[in-house]
Amino acid sequence: MQFSSTKNPNKRVSLSRAVLSGLAEDGGLYMPRRIPEADQTFLKSLEGKSIDEIGYRVLYPYLEADLCPEEIRAIVKGAFNFDTPLKKINQNRYTLETFHGPTLAFKDVGARFMARLMSKLIEGDDRGLNILVATSGDTGSAVANGFYDVPGIRVFVFYPANKISTIQEKQIATLAKNIFPVELDGTFDDCQRIVKRALNDSELTAGRRYTTANSINIARLLPQMVYYFRALAQLDNLPGRDIVVSVPSGNFGNLTAGLMAKRMGLAVKQFVAATNVNDVVPRYLQSGVYTPKPSKETLSNAMDVGDPSNFERILALYDNDSKQISNDIQGYSFTDDDTLKAIKTVYERTGYCMDPHGAVGQLGLEKAITNTEKTGIFLETAHPVKFQSSLNQLDIKVPVPERLKSYLKREKKSYPMSNLYQEVVQFLKAHSLD
Repeated sequence: MQFSSTKNPNKRVSLSRAVLSGLAEDGGLYMPRRIPEADQTFLKSLEGKSIDEIGYRVLYPYLEADLCPEEIRAIVKGAFNFDTPLKKINQNRYTLETFHGPTLAFKDVGARFMARLMSKLIEGDDRGLNILVATSGDTGSAVANGFYDVPGIRVFVFYPANKISTIQEKQIATLAKNIFPVELDGTFDDCQRIVKRALNDSELTAGRRYTTANSINIARLLPQMVYYFRALAQLDNLPGRDIVVSVPSGNFGNLTAGLMAKRMGLAVKQFVAATNVNDVVPRYLQSGVYTPKPSKETLSNAMDVGDPSNFERILALYDNDSKQISNDIQGYSFTDDDTLKAIKTVYERTGYCMDPHGAVGQLGLEKAITNTEKTGIFLETAHPVKFQSSLNQLDIKVPVPERLKSYLKREKKSYPMSNLYQEVVQFLKAHSLD
């Protein structure tokens, strides 16, 4: 499988080049040259298949040119050593819990896969690898933990000061060793802007190797296709179901992965792009015009993105045909008041506690389908305890899992910094591997 830039589909590179460079030389994002159709026998026999078995079958065609079958199987098995269970909420309504990894967020899937893939791709290479990642919350904690203490790799995590939860910050800024947490005075959009600029800075990258662990990097995106297949594998009587999947969306990597899974043959009739008030994409789906704007702070902070990078991939996937995009995706946005009301209503009716991101997904699902004949699935992307401050407003108390308690006891060690690019560059030059 070869990969090409969203800005120049005629220029082709290998998996290794796409993953280790992160961003294409022309500033575009890498996409597979083609989306292979999954084997029909595999698609018809999904029910009951394990997540690592599904992962191997789904990811093999994207990796086979660079890795042997045994290497692919080992990477997949190591990354998917936890499940993404599908839980029934009520009649024909389900949630896919994608947060059962080490940091209790769906980003663990991509981060663990990427760490294992990159480690294999640089095996035997004496040069160091520097990873830049911008985060509005869970990406940073998943990447920091996924790459922690991996030889030959340093990770620089840029996060907006005072705009992520305490637990998220502790998971990023208490590790040390090869993890460098940069507490930026600005927004997530500032963090993302700086990462993109740094990756394209020829002076900075001369003599050093940089890539990114954001969903800008195709290695983060590919494994996220797997849990969509795993979701359907947990449904009874799959062939007779009319399925709609609602994805809480911020930078739109998760939804892009779902659309790629659909292109491979996954039996999802329609997707829902559910956002908070940062509604650039829902507005596009209504008007056909994409107009980025500054992000606004919300309770679902990982979705506070005003110019989602991965929408460029969605446009490329559909050849910029807004009509076709709108056929496959419905888009809805919701306020914080809507979010809190949804959490409270579902909790009181079913006993199930959603986090603010999952709640936005649930709201999108209920907006998109109003009858019980269709099967609806919404993604829960983080354990609700990570957002206890929001739940406190509803008098809901979630027990803290033991794996998170240990983080809360640790001392924070971050690098506070302005959002001026030159200050960041000087820091990177001083701390990066050559």
